[in-house]
Amino acid sequence: MTLLEALRWGRGALAGGESPDIDARLLLMHAAKVSRTTLLAFGERPLSTAERALFEAFIARRQGGEPVAHILGEQEFYGLALEVNPHTLIPRPDTETLVDLALALPAQPLRFLDLGTGTGAIAIALAAQRPGWQGIAVDAVKEAAELAKRNVARHQVAVTVREGSWFMPVRAERFGLIVSNPPYIDPIDPHLGQGDVRFEPLSALIAEEAGLADLKYIIEQAPAYLQAPGWLMVEHGYDQGARVRELMQQRGFGAVRSERDLGGQERVTLGQWRDN
Repeated sequence: MTLLEALRWGRGALAGGESPDIDARLLLMHAAKVSRTTLLAFGERPLSTAERALFEAFIARRQGGEPVAHILGEQEFYGLALEVNPHTLIPRPDTETLVDLALALPAQPLRFLDLGTGTGAIAIALAAQRPGWQGIAVDAVKEAAELAKRNVARHQVAVTVREGSWFMPVRAERFGLIVSNPPYIDPIDPHLGQGDVRFEPLSALIAEEAGLADLKYIIEQAPAYLQAPGWLMVEHGYDQGARVRELMQQRGFGAVRSERDLGGQERVTLGQWRDN
């Protein structure tokens, strides 16, 4: 079987899935240890017996619903390859909207806090793009914090990872920017039983009060940890923008607005804190 034949077979095996072409290509590249350029330019190269067996095993796992990121053990986010595992959310392109907004702030040095960091994706992307920034990344799950530490070490950025719930690990500290992609899915949302989210930890997905509980807590507590002026930026569900804006305004944040993700849905809300 050649690379091209394997790719065609993989696409067919995954037909009916969300992205059979992309999934088959990524899995084949990993199994055969080839780049996308090699795959396109040298499609007649035969697979070894071991490469074919590995690719077929990958396809079988994907047919069972396992996310491609978990099969490969990594996911790209903001141009960075990050290790992933079942203890954290898989970084998604929509979250890059939050990174874009943070990077639109003045580039002078600042300290930032990433709450519920998971893989460390947001914090690492910010520190990689702004070498003058220093970040603290927090996660309550030990395995997630350890994973984030490995990703920080991999990319050699100025981020310190601490284990603990929300603001507990940063008592009495202040930041110019607080970012978070907290759990925001309603526990009764039917999508929790569909697609890749079936393989992700519920603790990183769901929140009480129709998905708003953690967002409410972060918005309420954030001013105690923000320098003035400082910014809070949070990711949320596509239908939660109006409520999150209301919560920020009620808490005393100014310049509150929401930004849309790649699909045109309201995904990130930000507000500026000044001493009131």
